[in-house]
Amino acid sequence: MTEGQTDGTPTDGTESHDPDFPEAFLSFMRQGWRDTALPVTPRPETPNYAKRRAALSAAFPGETLVIPTGTEKVRANDTDYPFRPGSDFAYLTGDHDADSVLVLRPNGSGHDATLYMRPRSSRETDEFFRSRNGELWVGRRHTLGEKSTELGLPTADLTGLEATLADLAPGRTRVLRGFDAQVDAAVRPYDGPRVEGQPARDRELAIAISEMKLVKDEWEIGQLQDAIDATVRGFEDVARILPADRAVSERLLEGVFALRARHDGNDVGYGSIVGAGEHATILHWVHNHGATRPGDLLLMDMGVEGHNLYTADVTRVLPVNGRFTALQRQVYDIVYASQQAGIEAIRPGVKFKDVHLTCMRVLAEGLAELGLLPVGVDEAMDEKSTVYRRWTLHGFGHMLGIDVHDCSNARKETYRDGALGEGYVLTVEPGLYFQPEDELVPAELRGVGIRIEDDVLVTATGAVNLSAGLPRTSDEVETWLAEQREAGPRLPS
Repeated sequence: MTEGQTDGTPTDGTESHDPDFPEAFLSFMRQGWRDTALPVTPRPETPNYAKRRAALSAAFPGETLVIPTGTEKVRANDTDYPFRPGSDFAYLTGDHDADSVLVLRPNGSGHDATLYMRPRSSRETDEFFRSRNGELWVGRRHTLGEKSTELGLPTADLTGLEATLADLAPGRTRVLRGFDAQVDAAVRPYDGPRVEGQPARDRELAIAISEMKLVKDEWEIGQLQDAIDATVRGFEDVARILPADRAVSERLLEGVFALRARHDGNDVGYGSIVGAGEHATILHWVHNHGATRPGDLLLMDMGVEGHNLYTADVTRVLPVNGRFTALQRQVYDIVYASQQAGIEAIRPGVKFKDVHLTCMRVLAEGLAELGLLPVGVDEAMDEKSTVYRRWTLHGFGHMLGIDVHDCSNARKETYRDGALGEGYVLTVEPGLYFQPEDELVPAELRGVGIRIEDDVLVTATGAVNLSAGLPRTSDEVETWLAEQREAGPRLPS
């Protein structure tokens, strides 16, 4: 990485260790630059964002709404993590730049929307070459006009945000808090009740946006399908380089998938889980410092995040040597039966909890067949027992969209305790996990972890598996893995 060389003043993007420059150099740098405009055009999806802002406006008439995207986060010293915009902000604007803030101010019949943003560094000052935020360091930013043209949204210089926020009345303003400390501090919370540590009024804003996201429109479903299709290609890439007869590192497989994610999308939608052998029993295994071994299973939970930030979330389990053992197949088939039962149960009006119970009963019945349940299936399923969960741990799935765990601020009665609706997209991902230290299971089961996860759209008549491009049954997995290995490695094109 190139070391920043700026003016020695630790403000406005400079660093304390940066040297001063001689006046001759500064004078030379200030001349001879040709100015060019970015070739921006209105993005075709901007009507979707405008429609969402209108819906949010209708939910809070006469009130000012402040939605920040967030700021860059320090990774180490003077280096930052790659910036990913706040999901709610991106859902309402389509903008991906750091530090921006959307302000919706009431106008009598609705709201006027303004996007406060950091415009390009002017050539009238030295910022463009002296600041680490200058465009010679980070690239050309949009002007206010260019951003407005692209997003179909009025824009204003971020330097004017402080005065705007200072003018807002606490009792008539709601802020999406927790994304930008300066915005949080600038708008004093209303002196009223608090929910989950936030002012109740601000919490209601977060809830409203989250519940808007429950129903996906046609464009969003297309975005999800694109991300899922790229994810299918990523799994194929991994299968094609997975040797059947020798060990390779989990991180090699993670990296191969990440190449596909960066090439075909924005990035991975979450930290990839690549669990070989007993690592498959650790639900959020992201260290990925183990290695595959012929005869073991390999669990991979991975998803591509598309260019507009909608993400896939898919899990598959492969027998490294190409064939399941009899016991591995038995456990795999139990999990598949659970997932299939859950998918078949999905349709509008069905309770989220009922899909969960459908999946869990099949798992409990499978555990009984394996001779593991200490009680009968009905007693194990009773709310006062649920002992079957020793080997399942998690629920059947979650909402999916612009976040991998989408709609997380929705009220319990509209999500976990609510009914599914047409246009919902959710994962179905039952699993069984037998920890290597578990003395209540036979030795041959210890270290076996199996989860099958697909991304499912609720339609008017039932459900569509958006990730059906990957095999699910044990026989199909074996055939598919052999086909991928025969096809051989490939680079994204």
